[in-house]
Amino acid sequence: MSTASRPRAAVVVTGSELLTGVISDRNGPWLARELTALGFEVAHVQLVGDRPDDLVRALDLAVAEGCELVVTSGGLGPTADDLTAEVVAGFAGVPLELDEAVYERVSGILAGFAARTGFGGPALEAANRKQAMVPRGAVALDPVGTAPGLVVPRPGGPLVVVLPGPPRELQGMWPAALAAPPVRDLLARVPAADARSLRFFGLPESEIAATLREIGAERDLSGVEITTCLRRSELEVDMRPEPGAGDVADALHAELGRRHARHLVSDDGTSTDELLARALRERRWTVATGESCTGGMLASRLVDLAGSSDYVAGGVVAYSNTAKTDLLGVPAEMIATHGAVSPEVARALADGARERFGADVGIGITGVAGPGGGTEAKPVGYVCFCVTTADGQVIARDPRLPGGRADIRERSTDVGMHLLLRAARSS
Repeated sequence: MSTASRPRAAVVVTGSELLTGVISDRNGPWLARELTALGFEVAHVQLVGDRPDDLVRALDLAVAEGCELVVTSGGLGPTADDLTAEVVAGFAGVPLELDEAVYERVSGILAGFAARTGFGGPALEAANRKQAMVPRGAVALDPVGTAPGLVVPRPGGPLVVVLPGPPRELQGMWPAALAAPPVRDLLARVPAADARSLRFFGLPESEIAATLREIGAERDLSGVEITTCLRRSELEVDMRPEPGAGDVADALHAELGRRHARHLVSDDGTSTDELLARALRERRWTVATGESCTGGMLASRLVDLAGSSDYVAGGVVAYSNTAKTDLLGVPAEMIATHGAVSPEVARALADGARERFGADVGIGITGVAGPGGGTEAKPVGYVCFCVTTADGQVIARDPRLPGGRADIRERSTDVGMHLLLRAARSS
């Protein structure tokens, strides 16, 4: 399903540490999502080491694939292997020149560092000058950390946006990059993304594939790019129509939502986390957690969103049986009779958390995350959930979740979020 009428963009992430596995790339996926939301077709995301020839080949590939925009991350620091500005200048066919305004800005930022540490002098001066070397004709972007970004036009294209490697700095600089005149002029020619999104929970990807085949046999869907992705136990379906195919996308969006309404979480792309936060705020509810096998992962997920202090009362990681009894009031005889992993204990954890924190809703999670500890009756992956509310709701589940230890804990967190959302949405 083509998006050929959309301008193409490429992402090039530099850093040898990404290729050795020392750290994981966060910039490539983030930039790809941002570019897609702006209306670009992302041709590729490449990881290259701190080697000039590899970066040149990546830029040449973007030209060969007809990209109008390339966004790079990394290689803007003061060290010898920070060569992105130099390589991009060569790619654009222009020299590097000292930008006095950038030099003053970088020097001012690092002056405090020099005063605190005593690491001033010639070495710092050389570092400042290196970071202030800008390709002729480029737009320099103010540093978020110490390295400025660049917007570098190239005769015949593509336009290259050069951003720093640390994700906080890259994301902080992104609005300034979009506001730079060359980027703003390019964006004015990009058709709006006009995307539609659906989120389903508990729906296999095969079911969506079958539905799409059925609908595709009845109507032409070639003007809509459809992608599916399983993330956080949810099946996300995104539809991006070509200009003029909006009606087809609308009809497809409505039909998918209708056919799979039982599993539909969101019909506008809103995340479960945002939906839960909204529902808790609307009801003026607070939530408390009593976690065993998830070890605080659910509480961490709940407080990921800014403003979560409005609705998160607190949580307890009650991993040992003693902690379950002493901190959340789970009767020792209940554990002895039913076991620490049991629906009864999950409910006691929920009630205990709710009562301990004076919350409106409590959730208890206890399970066998593995790889050991499973039995025939309670195998690895068996997890008990319970949500209780001050107004008398009780929602309990005890599925067997697939995967290894990390998978089971993550999926348990996902299930917990959805059970809380169900409770908060109930009238």
